[in-house]
Amino acid sequence: MRDILDDLLAVWRAGGTVGIGTVVRTFRSAPRPAGASMMVSSDGSVHGSVSGGCVESAVYEAATLVAATGNPVLERYGVSDDDAFAVGLTCGGILDIFVESVSQNTFPELGAVADAIAADRPVAVATVVRHPLVERVGLRIVIEETDHAGSVGSARSDAAVVDDARGLLASGRTETLTYGPDGERLGDGMDVFVSSYAPRPRMLVFGAIDFAAAVAEQGTFLGYRVTVCDAREVFATQQRFPSAADVVVDWPHRYLAGQIAAGAVDDRTVVCVLTHDPKFDVPLLGIALRQANFAFVGAMGSRRTHEDRLLRLREAGSTEVELARLSSPIGLDLGARTPQETAVSIAAEIVARRWGGTGERLAGQRGRIHHD
Repeated sequence: MRDILDDLLAVWRAGGTVGIGTVVRTFRSAPRPAGASMMVSSDGSVHGSVSGGCVESAVYEAATLVAATGNPVLERYGVSDDDAFAVGLTCGGILDIFVESVSQNTFPELGAVADAIAADRPVAVATVVRHPLVERVGLRIVIEETDHAGSVGSARSDAAVVDDARGLLASGRTETLTYGPDGERLGDGMDVFVSSYAPRPRMLVFGAIDFAAAVAEQGTFLGYRVTVCDAREVFATQQRFPSAADVVVDWPHRYLAGQIAAGAVDDRTVVCVLTHDPKFDVPLLGIALRQANFAFVGAMGSRRTHEDRLLRLREAGSTEVELARLSSPIGLDLGARTPQETAVSIAAEIVARRWGGTGERLAGQRGRIHHD
């Protein structure tokens, strides 16, 4: 829902009603992940996507009907469907899509959810998408770290869903959970889709150079909250880095140490060191590499710079285990020349590291395209 939230809020606040289809479960090579949504407004306009084009027409029809009737439905699209040729996924995957009507009446908590997301406060929305009692389909609970609002139909079900949703929220995971009709842990009959809206992962870019501006733009595009940090006040300005959420003037190693001490970074955080200046790089990377739970630590520089950097880090006390966490020179081999091309190379390596990709050409590979 995050990708259509602004458009959805505009209609919701105006008192309108929309039909929304949301991917709640995927199988095999489905093109969009769980949580991807498509909204159909009363004027027929469409925002968002659930499949990159494969089943959009069918979901459009379903969303239009559900918005008019108010009766939510769970639909399956893909190669197992009798109508696969007409609306199936050409990539061979299967999507379960929950289609519901959203208005101030059906989703009164939406404003509070939007406020939490805007404030980078963790929040999850748990919605019943399958239940033997039709009146329970579409019921939802909004869960924050210490509070919740709404119900999925019974106190027992609420307790189980709230507990499990907080676990998913803590790890930023979105998925469908299965229970018995009254929330029994080992039962079947009730599916609850939990959409987690954790704060955006962070990208810390050190070095206020032209490459940093391009990397910040790519990072923002990928959904990171980007911070650019440099000790030189004349270079570290918001005007030079309009894509960055924060521009900080500080010594890089001191800033990173402070963020670690404050608990402001986690295992989703990526660190891009672009200064290739030993007086900045070595103390900064020494701290970053000791923080074993960072998702990615990369540093820019030539092969010679890289070898010199390793020598200096060893002399400063970095272990071989720590140095193995360093990606240097940063980026995939794309033949990049410009700052923009180099930023694509860096972003590609970060995405590959996140999802277990090889960085090789898909045309030369066999098997599944999408990694778990």
